[in-house]
Amino acid sequence: MNKNIRRNILKTVLIPSLCLLVCIIIEHYLAIDMVAPAIMALAVFLVSRVTEGYVYGIVASILSVLALNFVFAFPYFAFNFSIPENIISALIMLIITIMTSTVMTQLKWQEKVRAESAKEKMRGNLLRAVSHDFRTPLTTIYGSSTTIIENYDHLKKEQILQLTTGIREDTQWLMNMVENILSITRIDNGGVRLKKNSVVLEELINSVLVKFKKRYPNQKVTVSIPDEFISIPMDAVLIEQVTINLLENAIVHSGSILPIDFIVEDHPEHVSFIVRDYGKGLSEEKLQNLFETGTYNNSRSSDSRKGMGIGLSICKTIITAHHGTLSGRNHADGAEFCFTLPKAGPSASEK
Repeated sequence: MNKNIRRNILKTVLIPSLCLLVCIIIEHYLAIDMVAPAIMALAVFLVSRVTEGYVYGIVASILSVLALNFVFAFPYFAFNFSIPENIISALIMLIITIMTSTVMTQLKWQEKVRAESAKEKMRGNLLRAVSHDFRTPLTTIYGSSTTIIENYDHLKKEQILQLTTGIREDTQWLMNMVENILSITRIDNGGVRLKKNSVVLEELINSVLVKFKKRYPNQKVTVSIPDEFISIPMDAVLIEQVTINLLENAIVHSGSILPIDFIVEDHPEHVSFIVRDYGKGLSEEKLQNLFETGTYNNSRSSDSRKGMGIGLSICKTIITAHHGTLSGRNHADGAEFCFTLPKAGPSASEK
């Protein structure tokens, strides 16, 4: 039997049973015998809320009617539907509980539709955002490679080197974009699970810095991490992606050649990761739309290879899935982004 079905059956039986026990206790100790129908209706409401589909709510309705007839209708502790009062009470209770179950199921369906609509909207924004940005580097790559092929004998070595360097840079940018899209797809797809394992903080930082150094060998990063041994439950691949995205944003948007500060702080309940640059900071418009997909969507210009929108949208999604927080702000000499990860949590795969 499917695991979800077993859970739904257990909830369908357990919740009415507990509510029936509450009714018996109230009647016995408080001598109140008029609240049982309302409490059993609440049981149906709860079953409909925590289970999937109509069936379990209807079954809970029938169980509630039977329980009320058995315990609270004369003759007590015996089923008797021959008395008109019992029949009418049972029919009214059954209609009310079935209607409650139906309404709750419809509400959950509407919530699901809204969630799917929001998900599709995000995917649409992502697709529109990347379609233009993919076209630009691909056009450049195609143009440069065509120039080399058609004019190879007439080009100087320096010209060929310049064209091939541009091809390599555009290719690297496309590879980074694909990594970002795959990352957000992993998080947003309901059937995919985070691969959470306990990761040693120092190993994570070393891995991030090695990969970042390969992409930006001339960029200096000042690192500050706690001396204590710290292990955090996380999906290491995705958290590395977040950290590298934030470091890259610090290079592209600061307009500064000064070193970037990468600070890790240990707190009782969580660990904070701070990426701080010393550049021009963030405009008010950017501060209000930092994490909206498609707002600053990897726009390319003569002085930038990577933009804020998609990278930060991915970062926000990943950190939220880890039950952490992500924020951005200006400081006295530039901008900084900070994300947190809880120190406690399951190490097994988490949906």
